[in-house]
Amino acid sequence: MKYTQYFSLIKQRPDRAIIKDEWILDTINKPVKTEVQSDGRVRKWKFIEEVGRCLRVILLEDGETVHNAFFDRNFKEGKEK
Repeated sequence: MKYTQYFSLIKQRPDRAIIKDEWILDTINKPVKTEVQSDGRVRKWKFIEEVGRCLRVILLEDGETVHNAFFDRNFKEGKEK
């Protein structure tokens, strides 16, 4: 998996260090929702059962380089029951 230099640094923060690479890959490959931002970056969301939260992954325009990943406390759509 490719990361931006920004994400390589930011993923060391305690709130980001708990995010597993497998969750990021699963979100990229099987999102519940995908949006393309005006700058061409791609947002993808997936509910992560293990933590009961929704993960948002931001990819660069190439659709494969991770620029950011975090738990999105405002996202409700796609939550499995």
